[in-house]
Amino acid sequence: MTTVLTSSLDDKTLARIGLQYEIEQFLYEEARMLDERRFKDWIDLFTDDIQYWMPIVSNRMGKDLGNERTLPGELAHFDEDKTSLANRARRLESGAAWAETPPSRTRHIVGNVQVQPLEQEDSVSVVSAFLLWRSHLEHDEEAFSGQRHDVLRRCGGGWRIAKRTIYLDHSVITQKSLGAFF
Repeated sequence: MTTVLTSSLDDKTLARIGLQYEIEQFLYEEARMLDERRFKDWIDLFTDDIQYWMPIVSNRMGKDLGNERTLPGELAHFDEDKTSLANRARRLESGAAWAETPPSRTRHIVGNVQVQPLEQEDSVSVVSAFLLWRSHLEHDEEAFSGQRHDVLRRCGGGWRIAKRTIYLDHSVITQKSLGAFF
């Protein structure tokens, strides 16, 4: 039966299915690295020119609909490069981050992954939904939901994140800390 199904698919469709699977596995492994606090490995997933950005979301009405998010260069929750991400990761690993002492337990859930090849060779655009669950101490529990827009680039035989934009569903952040990585 598998042979019949496979033989009815053209090479282009099989390549897209293979690419989709490859990207999904990459994102799932990334989530696992974060949940296991393997921050050095996670930083290695980024290109040297990474832009890691989370704009601020506000509620708008009427003619301002569509302008809910700050623009590049405006105020943002995160606007980081590889150096600043690595510094944050080292701080979390050092035990010197008071908001993460003891360390939080997290669960990164990634879904609704859509992959679109880009004109630049060996690059893809990836849109995915996420849910980040964070538990800290005995009573602190927080959930973040949103969407990520990534540009992944094939480097040295593997995928690397060249750009990540994180769109939270929250316009008001009631969580105690934005110290987790998305």
